[in-house]
Amino acid sequence: MLFSFFLSAMPQGNAKENHPGTKRMAHLNQHITSDPVEKPLRIGVIGLVHAHVHWILGREDRGDIEIAGIVEPNRELAQRYSEQHGYSMDLVFDTMEEMIEKTKPGAVTAFNTIYDHLKVVEYCAPRGIHVMVEKPLAVSLEHARKMADLAKKHGIQLLTNYETTWYGSHKEAYQLAVREHKLGDLRKLVFYTGHSGPIEIGCNEEFLEWLTDPVLNGGGVLTDFGCYGANLATWFMQGETPRSVSCVTQQIKPHMYPDVEDEAIIILTYPKTQVVIQASWNWSHNRKETEIYGTTGYVKCMNALDMEMLLHEPDGPFEIKADSMAEEVNDPFAYLASIINGKILMQPYDLSSLENNLIVNQILELAKYAAKEGRTILWDEFFGNTPRQ
Repeated sequence: MLFSFFLSAMPQGNAKENHPGTKRMAHLNQHITSDPVEKPLRIGVIGLVHAHVHWILGREDRGDIEIAGIVEPNRELAQRYSEQHGYSMDLVFDTMEEMIEKTKPGAVTAFNTIYDHLKVVEYCAPRGIHVMVEKPLAVSLEHARKMADLAKKHGIQLLTNYETTWYGSHKEAYQLAVREHKLGDLRKLVFYTGHSGPIEIGCNEEFLEWLTDPVLNGGGVLTDFGCYGANLATWFMQGETPRSVSCVTQQIKPHMYPDVEDEAIIILTYPKTQVVIQASWNWSHNRKETEIYGTTGYVKCMNALDMEMLLHEPDGPFEIKADSMAEEVNDPFAYLASIINGKILMQPYDLSSLENNLIVNQILELAKYAAKEGRTILWDEFFGNTPRQ
């Protein structure tokens, strides 16, 4: 099942001794303060139709968050998950408005369709309620910009959650490649994301209904998995925007996914760096792998912890294992609570940040256009003379 794989990919365990990446997490978490959280953050869960919702419903009680209420008009789905996770149906409301009025959460997490992310922010931002949405930020750049404007106007946090944000291997790779420049100048970043297909891996009907809808999801695999690479690339490139975007999409299984693409390759070019994002619902197995190549070496992240590194070609590559992440930053809900309670100061272009995810939506917009046009699209051609990030 999707969620069992999702959980198995989460960081766990300790690092091996005596490798270049050992004991770096203290540096990566330098923006964490020591002030204790006095009471848990009350969170409203908007929607149960996104399969990642199992993460918060099945999360152990760590004392940092409390589910104040759940919005899900599909009572059968809500009841099914209630039996699975043990929450009371008294927590379930038919509408966002009713749940927020009666439970008054400090933040909400959106597990509805990507199209409906905008509605969540439109309602919550004027009321000062912070929002975390599942990736990507929005179904389109138009929606993303409206959401960003509302968040800035009303002073709320608007975060985007990706599973890969909580991979210790990615934090380790960033430390080695960007902060310590161990690989030389970055030349090529390659991201492999996806699985054998949402139907093939057994996604439930309520998830499939919108995930394979080009309006509600904003596309197929291009949206579903292309966003991971765009998010990580923007982070590794420290907020720089690409000079051009190319994209090729295919329908390899039109009999299963008649309305959306199930295969996509995105190529981003920067002055001296190239990014390749391979998003697919046709892999033989579940994949979220990252390869970072510099002028003198490389680092590969095979999963949340396992890595391979090469510093000097004559010495050959060697395996390393990433450290587990600190408790305040090892899952989206701990991170959300820490941001809102002031324990963490989010940095510009961090993986969850609004700045990063606006660029992600720009990249996805250009990728869709490039695939439709069958040509490479220049960033400035599409966005005009707007200042570069």
